Amino acid sequence: MNKAISFLNEVKAELKKVTWPTKDELVGSIIIVCILVVVFALILGGMDAIFTAFIKHLTSF
Repeated sequence: MNKAISFLNEVKAELKKVTWPTKDELVGSIIIVCILVVVFALILGGMDAIFTAFIKHLTSF
């Protein structure tokens, strides 16, 4: 039990050292992540469509 309490006290001490992002930093990061997710989804979707068309073209012979 003492180990658990000691661990939780250490966790609390470490969390006090954390520099949390401001609301503006957080919103900016969320926007960047959302944009990157959409961009990568479009890239992967495009690659999938190209490869699918290529495979269909090869199997039509």
